[in-house]
Amino acid sequence: MLKKRDLHEVPVLFELMSHPEVFPYVRQKATTADEFYFITKQTIEAEERGELISRTILDEQYQPIGTINLFDIANDYGFLATWIGRPYFGKGYNGLAKTQFFNEVFSETHIQKILLKVRHTNARSLRAVQKLPYVEKANFLYPVQYEQINAQSEYVYDLFVIHKEGYFAYQQMTQITHSQVRAN
Repeated sequence: MLKKRDLHEVPVLFELMSHPEVFPYVRQKATTADEFYFITKQTIEAEERGELISRTILDEQYQPIGTINLFDIANDYGFLATWIGRPYFGKGYNGLAKTQFFNEVFSETHIQKILLKVRHTNARSLRAVQKLPYVEKANFLYPVQYEQINAQSEYVYDLFVIHKEGYFAYQQMTQITHSQVRAN
């Protein structure tokens, strides 16, 4: 489940983000709760200006467990960044959050594609991306963006893309398949 970001969730999210298995892969890093309050306030204001889209990922008890964001929105695309707290790894929250987020972004905005940059050393994120059947490797499809993400970093990244039409085609195919299974 997703909700718009708010300042009340900062203490819980800061604690989850600070875990050593999470922190290195978080885009909006903060080393203190006060700093994370400031970053979250800036994020909320940037969303109001249409510069990004940010949601809090919730568990079944509506507790914050991570964030999913679309940063650097330009033209018809943006860059996805997601993190989930260590206690929630491997429980399916990442896939559910992505489905809800993609449905919202592709249905309610002008976004036509979502780009994902994944660090070569981030095995968890590489596995998560490979589980998404509608994702394409995009190092050669978008060479300008590929060069940009690798030029400004000490890390090496792969670039992936999710196209709106491919995502919805997959969702439709999945619904048809489920309907056929139920009918038999």
